[in-house]
Amino acid sequence: MKGRKSISRTTLFLRLGAAAVAAVLGLPIDAARADENGISFWIPGFFGSLAAAPSQAPGWSVTTMYYHTSVSAGGDVARSREITIGRIPANLNVNVNASVNANVDLGLVAGTYTFATPVLGGQASASLLGVYGSNSTSLAGSLVGTVAGPGGGVIPFSRFDSIDSSLIAFGDLLPMFQLKWNAGVHNYMTYITGDIPVGAYQSDRLANLGLGHWAVDAGGGYTYFDPKTGHEFSTVLGFTYNFVNPSTQYQSGVDMHLDWGASQFLTKQWQVGLVGYLYQQLGCDSGSGDRVGCFRSRVAGVGPQVGYIFPVGDMQGYLNLKGYGEFANENRPAGWNVWLTFNLQPTAPTPPTSTRPRITK
Repeated sequence: MKGRKSISRTTLFLRLGAAAVAAVLGLPIDAARADENGISFWIPGFFGSLAAAPSQAPGWSVTTMYYHTSVSAGGDVARSREITIGRIPANLNVNVNASVNANVDLGLVAGTYTFATPVLGGQASASLLGVYGSNSTSLAGSLVGTVAGPGGGVIPFSRFDSIDSSLIAFGDLLPMFQLKWNAGVHNYMTYITGDIPVGAYQSDRLANLGLGHWAVDAGGGYTYFDPKTGHEFSTVLGFTYNFVNPSTQYQSGVDMHLDWGASQFLTKQWQVGLVGYLYQQLGCDSGSGDRVGCFRSRVAGVGPQVGYIFPVGDMQGYLNLKGYGEFANENRPAGWNVWLTFNLQPTAPTPPTSTRPRITK
């Protein structure tokens, strides 16, 4: 197909890796998404197609993302949220019949510098991602149980809670470092990222845009891309280690996330395909503030994607739209989410044409 060469040199977004998005790296969104209160550092779906493909040229690039998610969860997550914000006392044995609903809209901007000098034979890049957006979360339901009274007796207890919380603020900062290697149609990458908890967070508030604690996330990925046929498949596996939340003395367990994307380039500009993810918490939650037990989280998602490459002056632009429907959730809300990404990066330099006259005999 004509023009395949320009596609093979295209990063086509998600060269940031996150959490940074994102979660992307994954991202610290307090929308009842996993682990403590069903909230995780990593946003499943942050990585996608061509995640391991090296950039076409060194230098600065910028990626902007719009992310929307709409999720809901039942009793377990609702009970955890009420405990954290102080609505359920420590001496209360309670059954919760409640639900949590959240709608989050985020704008994410990431600046990336790709180094010209190879590191360990691969292409190195460093990124910093910032977040600004809105979170609207509500909780409603009934609580029925007993509370320990004086003298060892118990007192029956019942209550109906209806809580609405929303804010517009900055989220946490997410730095990332990546190494990528190319070997023909095979591409490999490794990354490390983390969460700097400087965003809007209060442990007694239902809606937040910060995580409230430090986190480190690392992993690796693979991309198969054949520029002759336009076939592409990418997958990235990562793990998150969460530090103790100093506000709640709660430590979320180790998380595993697997993002994948498969696509076909119909022309040198248009790309269509599928994306998906699997998120599974491996370790139990712990800490003196853990009053809900192990609370392992899980969710999966799948959906379509479409991409478009176009020139922007002497740079190259890329638009990608992808969406996920979630299922198989446990101790974590499920719903749907949409990503709209714009990436702007330098194009590969054209080899200079020699002006030296050719001498023949």
